[in-house]
Amino acid sequence: MAKKEEPTLTHNEKKYKVSELSEEAKKQLINVQATEAEIRRLQVQLAIAQTARNAYQQALIELLPNK
Repeated sequence: MAKKEEPTLTHNEKKYKVSELSEEAKKQLINVQATEAEIRRLQVQLAIAQTARNAYQQALIELLPNK
């Protein structure tokens, strides 16, 4: 069975063991992870909205009278 690696945090090319961080540092790490997840979720929502806009725009163009 493969040995599971301990989670680490890398900053400025230096690795820190998460288990050795202070409780406040661990809380901030959780906050960073949560905000990164929210940014990814919002990026997906933005992609959906942009796709819908493009479809509406194309439908509008097709409905414009030909001159």
